[in-house]
Amino acid sequence: MNSGLRRYLIIGSILIVGYLVAQYFKPKPTNWAPTYLSEDKIPFGTYILRQRINDIFPNTKIKTVQSAVYNNLREQPKGQSNYFIIASNLSVDKLDYREMVKYMQSGNNIFIAAFQIKGGLLDKLKLQIASDFNFQNKRKYPINFVNPSLKRDLDYYFDKGISEQYFLNVDTARAIVLGKKEDKFSNFIQYKFGKGSLFILPNPQLLTNYSLLKEDGLDYASKVLSYLPKAETLIWNEHFTRPDAQDHSVLRVFFKYDELRWAYYIALFSLVAFILFEIKRRQRIIPVIERLKNTSVEFAEVVGRVYYQQRNNRDIAEKKVSYLLEYIRNKYRLKTLDLNQEFKESLIKISGANADIIDELLEEITYLKAGQMVKDQQLIRLNKLIEQFYKQDQ
Repeated sequence: MNSGLRRYLIIGSILIVGYLVAQYFKPKPTNWAPTYLSEDKIPFGTYILRQRINDIFPNTKIKTVQSAVYNNLREQPKGQSNYFIIASNLSVDKLDYREMVKYMQSGNNIFIAAFQIKGGLLDKLKLQIASDFNFQNKRKYPINFVNPSLKRDLDYYFDKGISEQYFLNVDTARAIVLGKKEDKFSNFIQYKFGKGSLFILPNPQLLTNYSLLKEDGLDYASKVLSYLPKAETLIWNEHFTRPDAQDHSVLRVFFKYDELRWAYYIALFSLVAFILFEIKRRQRIIPVIERLKNTSVEFAEVVGRVYYQQRNNRDIAEKKVSYLLEYIRNKYRLKTLDLNQEFKESLIKISGANADIIDELLEEITYLKAGQMVKDQQLIRLNKLIEQFYKQDQ
């Protein structure tokens, strides 16, 4: 082996080892996958709920199962029990539904939290789940309870779109509405079957780690689960969330045996080394092109001097107010033609700005629209209020 090839091998090995070390120690990105698994500590896992559920149900035995609903309910434990399901999607066929009804009529309760419920359950109950889906998930939807003893004066607000699901066409003759979204759409309902009940929540992410780490989320989840009566056993069904344990990878045979696994690694490393040596080629020198100069600062200074020399405070103030109202229309979909009391209350509720800042800002805008002369101090005050609003609304 000549010295040139040896040098390239050493350099290539160092680069590969350095890359592997950097990949091993780099911070892992947040996993936003909704697994709803009791051992997952990611945002949409249920580790906190599983660890703290006995705070809500003391002296209750938690039994984890992974089989189908029909099999669980056919072999239910003795005594009164609650059946708990949390998942993205679940399917309830006719056999499952029949066993569920028998289970509830004997004095037990079922709690379901899922985005989609397939099968005959929703058809039997004449329910339909709808959603105000938003790709950016920037809007916070207010939700609250119907029961005056549980209803909070200030609605619950959650980000990431985790409270956007609700029910359509709820038959109030059969269903008991326990919670609402935006005070008009039902988002938590109860059906009575004999001595037991069925509770359905279309927003399972309200019970995940991401929600329970916040004070509002913890309070809301504890109130939701408080509807389940005390029971000797709580059956936690993971049939719809537990992934298949069988490995379906095409390389599973290689990784099953140490000899084949190392042969695979050596072959892969040899292929990478071969490619690195073969891609070597002579290349002409790339000319250095100077980066274009950024003149944005100079442009802003020139424009600022022009406005300062004209001393047209009203024009500057009107432009800043116009940009502010455009920002509010685009972000919150609020009408800004009439800045009345209803507009102020809506802006305070859905924005992150302080109520005092919004109140003072609207007073200044009203003064400006009245056609009064804008002095330097008034322009400075208006600018400070607008900047404070932007900063608090981030």
